[in-house]
This record gives sequence, C-alpha cells and structure tokens, in this order.
Amino acid sequence: MFKKDLDLEIRWNKLCAGLGEMLGKKPSDLNAVLFIIGVQELGKGNLAFSKEEKQDLMHIAVCKVLSYSGFYELGFIDQDGWPHWKLIKALPHLDTVEQEKMLKLHVLEYFEKEFETEIN
Repeated sequence: MFKKDLDLEIRWNKLCAGLGEMLGKKPSDLNAVLFIIGVQELGKGNLAFSKEEKQDLMHIAVCKVLSYSGFYELGFIDQDGWPHWKLIKALPHLDTVEQEKMLKLHVLEYFEKEFETEIN
C-alpha cells in the first residue's frame, strides 16, 4: 500500500470513529457516510426514508462532495426542500477502487469544510 493510500485510510478511519461517537453507531462503509451527508444536506433530520429516497440522499451527498472539485453545482431546491444538482464537468473514468478513493477524499474535505474539523 502506498503512503498516500495509508494516510487516506487512517484519516477515513478517524472520521468513521468520530461519526460513530456522535451517532452512537460507526458507519459501516462509504455508502453509510454518504447517506449521513445526504440527510445533513437535506436538513430535515433523520426521518424514515423509502429505499428510493435513501438512494436520492446518497446522490445528493455525492453531488455535494464532488462540487468541491467543480463537477457539480446546485441547480435548485424543489418545493419539498430536496436539492437538485447539475453536472457541469465530466467525471473522470476511474476503476472502482479509484472511484472510492476519490469519493473518500471528497468526503473528508466535506467534513473539514462544513464542520471546520481537520482530520489528520
């Protein structure tokens, strides 16, 4: 494993541990963290969401975190309060491992920017 990959995993594990302390349960994977971000971005609290709404929340999270690199921008918020994002720059073609790394880096950036928390 490369040093930068090891550093990413250390930072990721610290984030997950911190979320676990806050929420009472450590997120199990990247999708769980994306769900948490989606709920946060929706701003309606942790309601009972349908399977489709849970997928929408994860999509909101992906768009939000990738907006830091200029891939998405917020288009509008609909009458029900759900944000809608628009793709403004093509996403790179990456394999699954690289996609996950990219998302984890952006998730870490999200928590650092939105909550002014440095995760080292």
